[in-house]
Amino acid sequence: MRILLIEDDQRLAQEIHRGLTDVGYEVDMTQSHDDGERMAGSQEYDTIIVEMKPSSRLGQRTCQTLRKRGVRSPVILVAPETNTADKVAGLDSGADDYLTIPFALDEMLARIRSLLRRTHPHKEKELVCGDLTMNMVQHRVTRAGKELSLTPKEFALLEFFLQNPNRVLNREQISTHVWGSPQAGTSNTIDVYVSMLRKKIDRGFQTPLIRTIVGYGYMFGEEI
Repeated sequence: MRILLIEDDQRLAQEIHRGLTDVGYEVDMTQSHDDGERMAGSQEYDTIIVEMKPSSRLGQRTCQTLRKRGVRSPVILVAPETNTADKVAGLDSGADDYLTIPFALDEMLARIRSLLRRTHPHKEKELVCGDLTMNMVQHRVTRAGKELSLTPKEFALLEFFLQNPNRVLNREQISTHVWGSPQAGTSNTIDVYVSMLRKKIDRGFQTPLIRTIVGYGYMFGEEI
């Protein structure tokens, strides 16, 4: 699942980014509200986290712009301690939730999960292929009942594979989804991560799920 973070406080942005990626979310981050608005309009995000400065109304303006442009992703506003009127104004601008700084990371994660349940009821809680199951809420992967320990990037790569069963995925597609841009993950990087993932989910099991399609990329799923 991919999250967009719009926050100009570099220290806070890094803390939020680290906390979200540690539990397996893919996070795109920008300090510019204008860039954030463009990014939100160019691809679909599961959640957008927006800095709100009550004095400048910048966060409110961003929410209003996103909604006017038809962006339906749930939005969480993050702001210093403010009065009730500011919170109401933020929510009325199009935000779905509001977090007051300072906050615990666990609270932010809980609010993201709550928003996903409410605003994305169509999203699968589990992705399944044969005897392999990925629980999207618990960030837990099992195969044949055995729990597998994956890094956040391996989890994101496996999620992409599971969302595209028995489809040839080239390196550009994988790089765009898992690393955030067509050039972000080099061919060697992608091959290394696929190899690491293959060792964890295929080694010791009778049916391999990851197949290399020479000259094209990779295919995931049980052979048909």
